[in-house]
Amino acid sequence: MQKNWKFKTGIFLIILSTLLFTSLLAVPFLDVAGKTKITFSTIAVILGEITFWVGSILLGKELLTKYKSYLNPKNWFKKKTVPLPVKDSETSENTISQAREF
Repeated sequence: MQKNWKFKTGIFLIILSTLLFTSLLAVPFLDVAGKTKITFSTIAVILGEITFWVGSILLGKELLTKYKSYLNPKNWFKKKTVPLPVKDSETSENTISQAREF
């Protein structure tokens, strides 16, 4: 199955935004003037935000909500619940009658 250009471009832009944000970690170690560091940091943050949001628009609403749910601190330590299978009324009656026999 061939992915369309919107999907590929969206993934590329989100990866690019991640690289722009991680490049901020190297800014304090650059051997340049303080004004240059501030300018580089500002440009990297603005471009990172723009590329992230354009990429997320191209990928769609579903992927964006899934990504946001992973980053929401309220969901970090919650236990994931697994839905229980639904039993027939016939099956549950048999188990109740079998339990009474003991």
